[in-house]
Amino acid sequence: MSEPILRVSGLSGRIAGQQVVEDVSFEVPAVGITALLGRNGVGKTSTIKSILGLIDRSGEVEFGGIRIDRLPTHRIVAKGVGYVPEDREVFGTLTVAENLRLAERDERPRREFVQRLFPDIHARRAQRAGTLSGGQQQMVSLARALVNENRLLLVDEPTKGLAPRIVDEVADTLAEAARTVPILLVEQNLHVIRKLAERVVVLSGGRVVFTGEAAELLDDEDRIQRYLGVHDAGAAPEGSAR
Repeated sequence: MSEPILRVSGLSGRIAGQQVVEDVSFEVPAVGITALLGRNGVGKTSTIKSILGLIDRSGEVEFGGIRIDRLPTHRIVAKGVGYVPEDREVFGTLTVAENLRLAERDERPRREFVQRLFPDIHARRAQRAGTLSGGQQQMVSLARALVNENRLLLVDEPTKGLAPRIVDEVADTLAEAARTVPILLVEQNLHVIRKLAERVVVLSGGRVVFTGEAAELLDDEDRIQRYLGVHDAGAAPEGSAR
């Protein structure tokens, strides 16, 4: 079995002096999609931001066997970590093409790959990103990460607030992306998790309470209710595991 692409050990994170992540440890395999789950407010987004150095942190983070927890965010990204933030965060006054160009850091950006994966976005490349629908903006956010040759993607709540048809499109895009790069995915829709994830990490109270195969969690309704507050393990939930 290959070494994990990401290893997190004893990670803690703070925002304005308040502890939001506490002693979190888990690994992300070098292939496939690993989902980071938990109820609202348990620290999933803060864990992603701690890994990237976007908030104050302590503990160890290894990427490809090398410690990165002492590095600033821009150097972590330059090592091949792509980030798709919660709430998309596109540059609304810039065109789609300008958003993508700003994200390019490789000498040979994967423009053809992005064009093939996002034909609708390519067709709207001259349109200001702020005038796009929520689903289209999410595609731009994903495209910005995928235009580079990353070794890992951190994707935070990509289907939040989207219509069911667009949720399926985003899930299909992530499945395609996962053919070439491992993904750590924060997601609230268990239907999407069931479709995409091989492994899951569950947080509660800022700590890891479960790690294992996705099927082991998703086939156990008692665990789903206890950890995530969702009753039906087989259907797309109305509740949130954010």
